[in-house]
Amino acid sequence: MPDLRFVNADKLPPYIFSEINNLKSKARSLGEDIIDLGMGNPDQATPQAIVDKLTETVKNPLTHRYSQSAGIPKLRLAIADWYKRKHGVDLCIDKEVVTCMGSKEGIAHLSLATLSPNDSVIVQSPTYPIHSYGVVIAGANLKSVPLKENLDNFIDDIETSILKSVKKPKMIIINFPSNPTTQIADKFFFEKIIKIGKKYDIWVIHDLAYSDITFDGYKSPSILEVDGAKDIAVEFFTMSKSYNMPGWRVGFCCGNKDLIEALKKMKSYLDYGTFTPIQVAAIKALNECDDEVKHISNIYKSRRDELCDGLNRIGWSIEKPLATMFVWAKVPKKFENLGSLEFSKMLISEAKVAVSPGAGFGIEGDNYVRFSLIENEQRIRQAVRGIKNILGN
Repeated sequence: MPDLRFVNADKLPPYIFSEINNLKSKARSLGEDIIDLGMGNPDQATPQAIVDKLTETVKNPLTHRYSQSAGIPKLRLAIADWYKRKHGVDLCIDKEVVTCMGSKEGIAHLSLATLSPNDSVIVQSPTYPIHSYGVVIAGANLKSVPLKENLDNFIDDIETSILKSVKKPKMIIINFPSNPTTQIADKFFFEKIIKIGKKYDIWVIHDLAYSDITFDGYKSPSILEVDGAKDIAVEFFTMSKSYNMPGWRVGFCCGNKDLIEALKKMKSYLDYGTFTPIQVAAIKALNECDDEVKHISNIYKSRRDELCDGLNRIGWSIEKPLATMFVWAKVPKKFENLGSLEFSKMLISEAKVAVSPGAGFGIEGDNYVRFSLIENEQRIRQAVRGIKNILGN
């Protein structure tokens, strides 16, 4: 029998969220009504104008052939126009833009395209798993730096990690607004991280997935707004959240031409791009659906308010996030000895509510759970009632 040891796969830990998914599935098989606030999987329909453009385009048999892995030119043009309109950033569609099958695929393949076993990468923690495990899958070494509430302290810790490294790290991967912590950053932070990258000649990779889901007057900047950022940085964006298009798998990466070229080259060997009618529909979304994006953001704001106000009423102190479709909540004091996984299991069994254990995003998250705002207000109120029963308030 062939050797079943897989070097890079064996470095990956057990997928902690699978335990919650299994418990959720088991409970539902027994007829229990589980309110799912776990996986960040948007529950609303894709805007009708986008769906209509897909169905119109798919009727043309010429669109059924292989597409382009880098993205059809008109989609790359729409992406450049989107950046110019939202962030005042100019992009060359041939050298500074590449489409991806969602940002998750793009981040993983950029790691494969650029990293070797001798490389190390600094990643904030807690963070979305692909930021860390894309590095691991590529066979490189992961250097986690705990995310601090004060981002100046976080910057200082990144520089300390660089200085203490035997070999200079090759990349820094960051994500703001942050999944799972919902932490936000301003342009001054990005200026500082670009300054660090240039000082030590290190690439900077930024995940901008939640830039459109913002509340209470906060506007999320792009790292590419920083003068000279394209010298060392790229930025990923996904259409999954802003446009309710999770299953469509459309994202893009923009910025430094050398990193873009590396990703394009890797993708040219691995895929033929997203189905052309989906790319055409994505053009419609980027060019004409700003109002729908605002509507989607308002839905998340209403759900955020319902959840946070409800949890605060029953004694679970929660600060309202200014961005993302998540709420990051510290495990209540009376249960903190359980850790996030066991507490999440208890929420399923006793409150009938599924959340994501913070430990799944890095050890620094083990005192937290993440709520996803993927149920309507009525279901959120039901979840709060179930949680109230176990808090004893």
